Amino acid sequence: MTLIIDLTDTTGRLSDGQLEAIEKLLEFAAEEEGTEPESEVSITIMTNEEIQQINKQYRSKDSPTDVISFAMEEEGEGEIKIVGADTPPVLGDIIISIEKANEQAEEYGHSVERELGFLAIHGFLHLLGYDHMTKEQEEEMFTKQKELLNRYGLKRT
Repeated sequence: MTLIIDLTDTTGRLSDGQLEAIEKLLEFAAEEEGTEPESEVSITIMTNEEIQQINKQYRSKDSPTDVISFAMEEEGEGEIKIVGADTPPVLGDIIISIEKANEQAEEYGHSVERELGFLAIHGFLHLLGYDHMTKEQEEEMFTKQKELLNRYGLKRT
């Protein structure tokens, strides 16, 4: 197993099949990206209200968003790496708004499963160090997202 996933749906709105699909997609992405075996990631499905509180607290943005990621092993000044010599990395947390996923699926004309997959991959790539602060970073990250989703079979229709 490449990835240990702690997946929680606080809303109770996703089926077991939808939850399993997110796990399988992230396991696929972890293998494709060569993450260390037994790496850990936490995913929480929330409501707009819940994610808005997190967005406000941690990003000073008082509005709901579709996905937020908190990487545990970012490198940089003042960052703490919580990993022992033989401990697999804890990549971090991905938080997804089910309401935003539903809205965006309808807006883009594809399934909720495809939108949940997109948001999960987007959050996962952030945990791996990808970002979209510059045009070059955005191109690299969005290309990687599209490639992973297409190879997995969650193409945009």
